[in-house]
Amino acid sequence: MATRLSQALVRSRSIVVLESRSPKFTPQRSDYKLSPNFRAVAVHGQQAFLDLPPLENPDVDQLDLTFSDHVAAFKSKTTWEIFRGWGVFTLCKWKWMVDNNAEIMKVCQKIFGKTLFELSMKLTFYGHFVVGADEQTIQPMINRMGTFGVKSILDYSAEEDLEEGKQKKDKEPLQRLLKKKQEKAKDDTEIPSKQFQEDVGFSQRAHDPVARTYFYQGEVQCEKHLDTFMHCIDCVSNATHGTGFAAVKFTALVRPQMLMTLSDVIIKSRRYLADLVGGKTSQRSLNIMRADVDPSKLLDKFEGDAKEELLKRISYDERGLVHLFDWNRVVTGEVNINELFMVPDPKTGQMKRLFQPLTDVELEMFDNFIHRLHTLFTFAKKSDVRVMVDAEQSYFQPAISRLTMEMMNFYNKEKSIVFNTYQCYMKDTIKFLMNDLEQAERQNFHFGAKLVRGAYMEQERARARALGYEDPICETVEATTESYHACFMECLLRSVRFRDEGEDPQRVSAMIASHSEESVRFVIKKMHEYNIGQQDRLYCFGQLFGMCDQVSFPLGQAGYSVYKYVPYGKVGEVLPYLSRRAHENKGMLTKMEKERQMLWKELWRRIFAFELFRGKPMGNYRPFN
Repeated sequence: MATRLSQALVRSRSIVVLESRSPKFTPQRSDYKLSPNFRAVAVHGQQAFLDLPPLENPDVDQLDLTFSDHVAAFKSKTTWEIFRGWGVFTLCKWKWMVDNNAEIMKVCQKIFGKTLFELSMKLTFYGHFVVGADEQTIQPMINRMGTFGVKSILDYSAEEDLEEGKQKKDKEPLQRLLKKKQEKAKDDTEIPSKQFQEDVGFSQRAHDPVARTYFYQGEVQCEKHLDTFMHCIDCVSNATHGTGFAAVKFTALVRPQMLMTLSDVIIKSRRYLADLVGGKTSQRSLNIMRADVDPSKLLDKFEGDAKEELLKRISYDERGLVHLFDWNRVVTGEVNINELFMVPDPKTGQMKRLFQPLTDVELEMFDNFIHRLHTLFTFAKKSDVRVMVDAEQSYFQPAISRLTMEMMNFYNKEKSIVFNTYQCYMKDTIKFLMNDLEQAERQNFHFGAKLVRGAYMEQERARARALGYEDPICETVEATTESYHACFMECLLRSVRFRDEGEDPQRVSAMIASHSEESVRFVIKKMHEYNIGQQDRLYCFGQLFGMCDQVSFPLGQAGYSVYKYVPYGKVGEVLPYLSRRAHENKGMLTKMEKERQMLWKELWRRIFAFELFRGKPMGNYRPFN
């Protein structure tokens, strides 16, 4: 009998429900077409059309690796934009204003009214961090940046800032729907680890001001998010013809608790496997593939039914174990995950579950989620658009990364379509990355990565203290930088080895999404050291619009592939985004101060050079695709 969830409709389209799991998955909606009305909706992550005539001899500048040349950094800006940027960064130095920016904006709205408030925002924060209201108004800025060698990844920044009461109200029907009929977990079911237990106190936006948050509001809303992402992909395809990116968040497509449950299973399975093969350290458990473990050594520890059941679950190749569980069967819908995530107890030989079984409704949610992923990536591959899966909190990330890698195995056979994001401020990121690189090589698919530092530090540390588990974040900034550089070198050395062995070096590619001048310098020096050129399309750079221009524009003007994340949306819709940018600037005061001083120097240079009133600049550069 169909559940309430399976009867829900999304616009006149039923949510996909697997009545029986077929042995072979067939992706849905690969012939996705956008309605004319939906085309008018702005979306997250699309790249706008770069309407520039070709140049026979575009300029290419020498790169100043100190990133201190204020002329090169701001030659793309008008004098007003330079003055406004200096003013905004100066305001961001006031801690009280940054800490209370959301309340200040609400008060100003009430005092000045909508019209005056929006005008003041356009003259300050909105004007500096947001390009425009819609796809048409941002086009001039996209083109102008393109003439200075910088490409754009559009970021539709309208966000829903749910209040606590609304969140609670929205969760009540879901909790009734998901209420389990069974009593407490049986003795053969392991309880969730502390890190992967749901805690409502840390689900509010107040604990996470610098990262976009999606709140689960039902399967209908997940389908709407899917439509938004697919509209993004369609626009990127029409605009870029194979050079564009789109970005997605898995928490927009499924109830986040599902990801937390799967993450708990993944970590428990790694520890279980490490204990069985004799390695009890975190290093061994996270890099089991690199140990080339013979499956027979694992199976020989059991007899009879336990041995047969374990053999059904493990994934291995000629070199040894790949995973304790065959995740390929999960993403093809061949197996019920309630039955898959069971292991024999080493002491008794009896099968035990690594998590409390999902209800029928939760199983249906998971099936819908997998269908959404295949729908999304099938359309992306058909459209020749690269999709970056954003990283999220540590208690979601193991599941996000594992499912992303399985999607790579499906869709990255010829080129990189799916990219995984690695947060290098996590202590174990390098181990996860090494494991994923190993899987990509052994299963023969292209590996795409986006390297970031991370955006959830305060929330992660507060949650770890409150729930009593080890802080997953690196202790110092220096440790995070070391982790970032180590992750890049793992990717680089793999590319170089493929090139030297006569294989395609693009089997490994990455975006260096960093505002750190030190890390950008490190990457460029290593690219030169290993003879990786700008034209090889292995590594590109990414920064946010309105920040770190002293890095982005000199890179683009020197011929490197560099992107700006360009936010857009109406003033009232992007206030949560602007609040997050203010908080992020508070955590980057040293870097922001350098850029503020450079803006001031450029402003005075133009005053003395009588260049205050020159028109909007246009460069003689072209971004390298």
